[in-house]
Amino acid sequence: MRKELIFGLSIMALVVLASVVLMPWGNLTGGHLGLLMLALVVVAIMLGFPTAFTLMGMGVLFAFFAYFTQSGNADRAIEQTLDLMVQRTYAVMANDVLISIPLFVFMGYLVERANLIERLFKSMHLALARVPGSLAVATIFTCAVFATATGIVGAVVTLMGLLALPAMLKAGYDTKIAAGSITAGGCLGILIPPSVMLIVYGATAGVSVVQLYAGAFFPGLMLAGLYVVYVVVLAKLRPATMPPLSAADRQIALPPLTQRLQTALGSRALPALLKAIKGPRNADVPFSKLLWQLLIALLPALFVILMLSLVWRSVTAPVVEADFGGLQEMGASHDEQSQAAEGGLAEPEEADADGLAEPPDESADEPQEASAEGGADAQAGGDAVAEPPAAGDAAASGGAGAAPQAADTGAAGTASTAEAAGAAWTSAAAASDGSAASASAAPAAAADGTDQVRPAPAWFWWLLIGCIALLVIFYALLSFARLEIFKMLLSSFFPLSMMILAVLGSIVFGLATPTEAAAVGSLGGFLLALAYRQLNMGMLKESVFLTAKTSAMVCWLFVGSSIFSAAFALLGGQEVIERWVLSLGLSKIEFLVLSQIIIFLLGWPLEWTEIIVIFMPIFIPLLAHFQVDPLFFGLLVALNLQTAFLSPPVAMSAFYLKGVAPPHVTLGQIFMGMMPFMAIQMLAILMLYVFPAIGLWLPSVLYR
Repeated sequence: MRKELIFGLSIMALVVLASVVLMPWGNLTGGHLGLLMLALVVVAIMLGFPTAFTLMGMGVLFAFFAYFTQSGNADRAIEQTLDLMVQRTYAVMANDVLISIPLFVFMGYLVERANLIERLFKSMHLALARVPGSLAVATIFTCAVFATATGIVGAVVTLMGLLALPAMLKAGYDTKIAAGSITAGGCLGILIPPSVMLIVYGATAGVSVVQLYAGAFFPGLMLAGLYVVYVVVLAKLRPATMPPLSAADRQIALPPLTQRLQTALGSRALPALLKAIKGPRNADVPFSKLLWQLLIALLPALFVILMLSLVWRSVTAPVVEADFGGLQEMGASHDEQSQAAEGGLAEPEEADADGLAEPPDESADEPQEASAEGGADAQAGGDAVAEPPAAGDAAASGGAGAAPQAADTGAAGTASTAEAAGAAWTSAAAASDGSAASASAAPAAAADGTDQVRPAPAWFWWLLIGCIALLVIFYALLSFARLEIFKMLLSSFFPLSMMILAVLGSIVFGLATPTEAAAVGSLGGFLLALAYRQLNMGMLKESVFLTAKTSAMVCWLFVGSSIFSAAFALLGGQEVIERWVLSLGLSKIEFLVLSQIIIFLLGWPLEWTEIIVIFMPIFIPLLAHFQVDPLFFGLLVALNLQTAFLSPPVAMSAFYLKGVAPPHVTLGQIFMGMMPFMAIQMLAILMLYVFPAIGLWLPSVLYR
């Protein structure tokens, strides 16, 4: 602890020295006072003052100073400062996104106390017994799954320190490798959804938490995969650091009924079960037990069949291509009719061509005049139903007799002519629709007659062959011992995975908001604890207390950071930083690299909560100038902020592990074990820089 204390005091001294040397004391502006406030906050936090109340106190003090400098009235400055506190606190209380934090935390504590992690780790290290570095690989995999279910770094590291560290040390693993695997795997909860850190960043930066969860999914899997690759490669290169499990450690006790089956019919599970069901059961096992065992053994095959059938239906479904030519023609005809109904100019011209207009010769006979007057009256009376061209069709088809009838009947004739014209328009439109429908029905009918099931593409058959080969290998190697391990995986991983899919799937696919999904997850954690008979009043009280404690910490942090950010903006600190950054003439890549280096260095003395709530409001306004997507920046920050848990002297995961590790495991060994995983983390950040689609592809597919 002495070295870490010296290191922390050295950083604090550097901050103070930089503030004293670089601050223009003779010509202080409000922006310089904002930077001084920022330095004082960092020093106070490193001295051990509570982060939330340090931010709040500094924010109130400097906000009063800013208001007093502007107005020169102390009473007015106090009133404005108190108003600012109330407004900022209410804004935090009104933020709906923050409701999901206590719900996700409560879900995590319930799942943690359901003892699922112990079952999962035991089944995983038995299933991966033949993989190099199997215990370390099982540790990372278990941490990743459990981090997905909880998102609580401290809980994952502590539990895995109690379960995996003694097992790895007993198996002869190097202490540094064992400690590094646990601390690095436990920190995956910062990145992998449902991460509380992503919720805090989303609320701070104004980015959709749903898109952040979708974007962090593949980077989290990539980072976990890089950890596993490193462990496997190191185990192959240096097997002495991670010796394989002994045969005794890989043995699993079979239940009595399964032992009888193996003795009577052999160790291969599927043939033995089929023989026992088909023929005389020499093993004297109940038929219901045999069917149950057979169903469990066939679950992988049933799952593959279901997935392949869905893929088959998708790739071979006939494509019905509708003929839109008729629809376009009908639309054009309808447009012309609607133009006529609105008094358009095209139809009267066509009507003139049809001979409906009054002849220019005034000496026309009386029937023609009557017809013309009747037509005019019909047009005047039919404006409400809008069919001048149809009326013309009616007049043309009705002959000269219709016109004298309209003329003799006067106004009544005018109304009847309008009705006749409307009826004629209706019949003409029906005929037009019928002809167009019949014209478009022909290609549709032809398409129905010619459309057939599409042939499956070549890749589907290769996929089918690959799945069949894997199933053959699986059932060839499936012994009764491996069947028991498979059952252990089902009992530990399957319920947890269903809850994870229900929570994350509902968020990512837009079926529920993060708050609603967190409520469902809390119910799922409650039901899991009840199903595994771990739910009792003491466990429930402890989970509620820890949830309230964590939620209060996060919410007070938000209140303090909101007041601090307001005071920082009032003093003009943000403007000073923006002018300085813009004066450097950085490109987009240079800005991203500089910001991530600063965040990486801040991860040494500060935790991720402090970095998010203090420094993100400084970086976020600069993103628009450099055309950086806040979602992409958030993913980079999420990867980078794991340094707050993996880098000394803060390295909270190291202290979590040290608290439950055997006495001979020193803090220096834990720090040394974390260093290679920090290098892998930097590699993951570089990969995300070079290939942004790792984080942006899924959100772009689902939401843009």
